[in-house]
Amino acid sequence: MLRKSSPVRRVTLTGVPVWNERRTSEGTARAASYTAVVTVTGEGRNGGRVAADDGLLDTTLAIPKELGGTGGVTNPEQLFAAGWGACFLGAVRRAAAQRKVRLTSTSITVEATLRHGDDGEFGLAAVLNLELGGVDQRTAEELGAAAHQLCPYSKATRGNIPVTIRATAVA
Repeated sequence: MLRKSSPVRRVTLTGVPVWNERRTSEGTARAASYTAVVTVTGEGRNGGRVAADDGLLDTTLAIPKELGGTGGVTNPEQLFAAGWGACFLGAVRRAAAQRKVRLTSTSITVEATLRHGDDGEFGLAAVLNLELGGVDQRTAEELGAAAHQLCPYSKATRGNIPVTIRATAVA
């Protein structure tokens, strides 16, 4: 077993080390399947630029108008919500397959809320509104709960931010 102090690494063409060993919360090693590499430049959320190393993501950021910013372009909360929603639907599909449940449709709307606390610090909260076709309400709720255990975004946020899962069966 690899020790945390000596993870295996690979070197990319640019010479930047990328760790390919990850530890679970239980301490077991897990090989990295994919690493997204994104660079943010400028003022970050206030007029910064986000670019993925593969060129598929390249956009500017702005503080939403609701927070006194200029708006008009995406913001970190939207990107976070998009990533979590996409990942969560994959986890729903996996949970359904494990249970041999056939879904006729899947949809999710993620509400990622930036909160400003009384202590002056910012935090996040999320509501995941899941709609599943081809199942009854109980099964929709069970699949939502199972996906929340499987999804890497859910694992990363568990115990760190308030999260509500609202699963609904639709025709």
